[in-house]
Amino acid sequence: MAANANLATLLTTTAEKHPERIAIRLDEAAVPYAALEAGSQRVAGLLRSLGVEEGDRVGIMLPNVPHFPLAYYGALRLGAVVVPMNPLLSKREVAFYLENSGAKLLLAWHGFAESAEGGAAQVDGAEVLLVEPSDIAQRVGAAEPIAEVAHKDPDDTAVVLYTSGTTGQPKGAELTHNSIGSNVQASIGLFDPSEEDVFFGGLPFFHVFGQTCALNVSVAVGAEVTLLPRFDPTDALKVVQRDKVTIFMGVPTMHGAVLHHPERESFDTSSLRLFVSGGSSLPVEVLRGVTETFGTPILEGYGLSETSPVASFSRADLPQKPGSIGVAIEGVQLRVVDDNGNEVPVGEVGELQIKGPNVMKGYWKNPEATAAAISADGWFSSGDMAKKDEDDFYFIVDRKKDLIIRGGYNVYPREIEEVLYEHPAVAEAAVVGIPHEELGEEIGAAVGLKPGAEVTPEELQAFVKEQVAAYKYPRKVWIVDALPKGPTGKILKREIEAPAGA
Repeated sequence: MAANANLATLLTTTAEKHPERIAIRLDEAAVPYAALEAGSQRVAGLLRSLGVEEGDRVGIMLPNVPHFPLAYYGALRLGAVVVPMNPLLSKREVAFYLENSGAKLLLAWHGFAESAEGGAAQVDGAEVLLVEPSDIAQRVGAAEPIAEVAHKDPDDTAVVLYTSGTTGQPKGAELTHNSIGSNVQASIGLFDPSEEDVFFGGLPFFHVFGQTCALNVSVAVGAEVTLLPRFDPTDALKVVQRDKVTIFMGVPTMHGAVLHHPERESFDTSSLRLFVSGGSSLPVEVLRGVTETFGTPILEGYGLSETSPVASFSRADLPQKPGSIGVAIEGVQLRVVDDNGNEVPVGEVGELQIKGPNVMKGYWKNPEATAAAISADGWFSSGDMAKKDEDDFYFIVDRKKDLIIRGGYNVYPREIEEVLYEHPAVAEAAVVGIPHEELGEEIGAAVGLKPGAEVTPEELQAFVKEQVAAYKYPRKVWIVDALPKGPTGKILKREIEAPAGA
């Protein structure tokens, strides 16, 4: 029989090697690998007692608390398929996830009982087990442990991860044990972590970036993850200082928030050796600021839920090209194509496509969407516009759907955002298209300022106007307290509306 590809073996292998090392920390609570392994065995037993069988889907609607990895590895150990869910989902959204995935059971944090139970009540056969620390500890402790790890082939489904649904109903990306496992190994090659490292656990584990690159990578090498259930820059700096974090993994807004924190210098961040960024494009000014301020490299990567997630990354052993998402990771191919699927020359813009073991099996129970996204020969269309240089470094220009066409001219928002970030008063910026009767679209910019900074919309407009072509500068600029963000801190452009008269 072929080797067991089950992701749960990451934990069993490490627990055998490093039983006493801390796996998960949350404030004063510390869970060694031996305890995480033993707990996952009992969670598997509890799930079996509740009727979960191999291949069944199990929803996990938990924040970043130690119960998440217990549930995650427990379900995988049993051979079930994990359906990670944002704890902030509404009843209607919970019902959709459960109905679409056919999940038999939902493990939900007790603080979100209303939406979890309300959503499950709308779906025949869906049960909810509320995770309340003292109660669940008793139930798990009383369960019969399952020591064996269900045998899984590489192409067996491990996780059904729902995309954000920006273009309609969310779709479930079917990730296999191999697609995630291969991405874990590639990430280890990039970050070079060891059992001595401490990962910052502020990226939600229900999201693929946090799940693969923080949780699974750290477990694979026997490192520690110190959790922060809700990101706050002050709390993040406290965690870095208290637990001597070495690898700070986050999205650009997280990096920008700690970089611009008014009391940053009062915290001891000397333990940090590496910043890792993903989830959205990293502004060049934030990249430079982190490198200069913290004295560490920051590696920027690119990926999607459908690619488990990492497809490309900048690397410590290659030249650093600000604004680039680096080169294809090991075992993965990238190409840039035109609307007819033909590769475009170096330096020209087209859609980025990805091929490799990291690409999902398909969209859960959605063959039409799968066929539209993955070609017959295995190329996944990302929906992102990109270009590559002569060294095979890739640069994301923008989301295909975020392209602004003003009076027949293409304007890529990211180019304008990069200029805005260069202004000393700007902390965050988002450029969006605003409907216009004559031009089709006009260019608008929502801007958040650094603490204590002052600047007028007119001054920002003039600043950009000096540095870009006349048709590109934003005719409408407005200042906001903060830009709308998703659960990972990614800026949500679809929720940005220009105020009347802007």
